[in-house]
Amino acid sequence: MKKIASILIAPFAFITKYFKACVFLLIVVLILISTKNQEQPNKDANLAKIYLQGPILDSASIYEQIKKINQNPKIKGALLLINSPGGAISASVEISDMIKDLNLKIPVVAYVQGTMASGSYYGGMYATKIYANRGAMIGSIGVIFNGVNLAELMDKIGIKTQTLAMGAYKEIGTPTRKWNPKEEAFLKELLQEEYKMFIDDVADARNLNAKNYQQFAEGKVFSARNAKKLGLIDEIGTLDDAIATLQDLAQVENPIWLEKSKFDAYLEKIINSSTQIILQNFTYKLQ
Repeated sequence: MKKIASILIAPFAFITKYFKACVFLLIVVLILISTKNQEQPNKDANLAKIYLQGPILDSASIYEQIKKINQNPKIKGALLLINSPGGAISASVEISDMIKDLNLKIPVVAYVQGTMASGSYYGGMYATKIYANRGAMIGSIGVIFNGVNLAELMDKIGIKTQTLAMGAYKEIGTPTRKWNPKEEAFLKELLQEEYKMFIDDVADARNLNAKNYQQFAEGKVFSARNAKKLGLIDEIGTLDDAIATLQDLAQVENPIWLEKSKFDAYLEKIINSSTQIILQNFTYKLQ
């Protein structure tokens, strides 16, 4: 009986001992299956979807999506699906440049599912056409630098900082004290430079007059109807309207989509949920 019991228990003991390794192997198998399942439709794809969703912390996801598109010469157009509150300046600029470059090769039609604000507006504004559903929120063209002053709290609980810094502005933005006038002036100059770049790029992408920036910028958020009046988007419509326009521009009658694998989509959903928490403490972003 002991021998039989040991034989029955052995597999469970093995799994318990090598649990992490088993989980890793399972993930690898899922990735391989997912890749295999996507191989055939990807081969014949003539249209692609690009997902700009959630807080923008980096441009890696968009880079990988566009890289796959560029590797497939059969793809004639791309649908950029946007639902993002924006995020980091540098990442938003990188995404903007990538979409602009892709749009020179194939038509890119953007569709605003919910929000195209701040950095996500920057990222998608160079699309050939921008569609938005009638409930979408668009704009928030501006720049912000957030910070906190913990000096009083630190005094109450008896915490004192010790810092050695070389350079008058090395501690700029510190939360341990109030920023001095020189630091505030420097930050304002920096933000003004970034803000002007944002305005000028929007004017270039949407054929607007940068001198009229107070109408379309200043951090204002617009309804789809007002965004269209200002020239920030082209049309108010449905996802099907955006797809129909893309097919027309790309001259594709029977669309075959280059889709993400289910595994990749699920993984990105988890990452986006996690970054929502990170963004709450993110201090330097477009707004």
